[in-house]
Amino acid sequence: MAEKKHKPDYWLVITVMVLLVIGLVILSSASAVVSYENFGNNYQYLKHQLFYGVLFGLLAMIITSRVNYRFWKKFAAILLGVTLVLLLAVFIPGIGLEYGGARRWISLGAATMQPTEVVKLTFILYLATWLEKRQKGIRDWKFGFLPFVTVLGIIGSLIMLQPDLGTMSVIIVSAIAIYFIAGARWRHLAAIGGAGVVLFWILIKAAPYRMARFTVFLNPELDPQGIGYQINQALLAVGSGGLFGRGLGKSIQKYNYLPEATGDSIFAVMAEELGFIRILFLIGAFVFLAIRGFLLAKRAPDLFGKLVAVGIISWIAFQAFINIAAMVALVPLTGIPLPFISYGGTALLFTLAAVGILINISQYTKTAQGLSVDRRIRRNIGGEREK
Repeated sequence: MAEKKHKPDYWLVITVMVLLVIGLVILSSASAVVSYENFGNNYQYLKHQLFYGVLFGLLAMIITSRVNYRFWKKFAAILLGVTLVLLLAVFIPGIGLEYGGARRWISLGAATMQPTEVVKLTFILYLATWLEKRQKGIRDWKFGFLPFVTVLGIIGSLIMLQPDLGTMSVIIVSAIAIYFIAGARWRHLAAIGGAGVVLFWILIKAAPYRMARFTVFLNPELDPQGIGYQINQALLAVGSGGLFGRGLGKSIQKYNYLPEATGDSIFAVMAEELGFIRILFLIGAFVFLAIRGFLLAKRAPDLFGKLVAVGIISWIAFQAFINIAAMVALVPLTGIPLPFISYGGTALLFTLAAVGILINISQYTKTAQGLSVDRRIRRNIGGEREK
C-alpha cells in the first residue's frame, strides 16, 4: 500500500540546484570566446541556456513534481510513439538538421530540438509501465526477454541511423538497469551483455572515425593534430588546472584550442579553471545525487515508481561518469554532454523534467516508520509459514 504524501527529498532538490548554478557559471566562462566570435557578445550562449534550458526546464520540473508519477503510466505508450515520430523526423529534408555529418536535430524556427534527449525520458516511462504489467512474465524468454530486446533494438537502431553511439549507450544502460530491477534472469542479462559487446565492436569497426577514436583512446599521443586533437587538448586543459586551477574565467584552452568547449568538453575547461580540489566537489555532487536517487528507488511505494527512479538516476549518473571519464582518457570520446553543465536546451529541459518526476516519487516513498511496519509484516508472514 502506498504511503501518504509527505515532504519531498530536499537534499535531492538542493543537489540539482547546486549543479545547475555551477553549470551556468562555468558555461558563462567556457562560452565567452565562441559567443563573441559568433554573435558579437560574450553571453549569447548563456542567455540561450537560461531561456530555453533553465527557464523551461524549471517550469517542466515544477509541473512534473506536482503531477502524481503514476499519471505517466496512462500516456507512456503515446509519449514513446510521439518520440519515435520525432526520431524519424530528423531524416525529413527541411525539418531535420545536419551538423558534423550527423542528423540529430529538428528545426523549430528560431530554436532546435534533439529528439534523442526526449527518448531518454519517454523510453524509461514506457519500459517501467510495460515491465510492471508483465511482472510474472519478465523471467520468461518468450514473453519477457524477446519483447524487451526487440523494443530496445528498435530504439537503438533509430538512434544509430543518426548516428549517436554515446546516447544509445546511455539509453541501453538505463534500460538494462530497469530490466534488472524488474526481476530479469541473470542469463538473460549475460546474453544482452555479450551481444552488446559484439555489437559495439561491429559499430566501431564499421565507422572509420569510431575506430580512429578507439585507437587514439589506446594511444592518446597518436595523431595529436588530427583525430587525437580533442582528447590531447582536453588532457592539456585538465593537467594545466593543477590542484587549484588557473582561476574562474582564465582558461586558455577555450580560446579555440579545445573543440566543443561548451558541450562535451566543458568538464576540461572547468578542470582547467577550478583545479582538481574543486572538481572533486562536482564529482561528489554527482555521486551524492546518485546515492539519493537509488535510496529513493529503494523506498518507492510500488514497482513502477522504483523502476522509473532507477531508470532516471542511472541515466544521469552514467552519462555524467562517461563524460568525465572521456575527458581524462578513461574511456573513448563519446560526444555526450555533462548533465546540468553542458550547453544544450533540450538536454537540460528533459533532464529537469525527469528530476521533477523523481521529486514527486520522493513525496510518496516509505518513511522509516513505514519500512519498520513492512519488516514486521514480513516477519509475521514468515512466522505463520513456519507454523
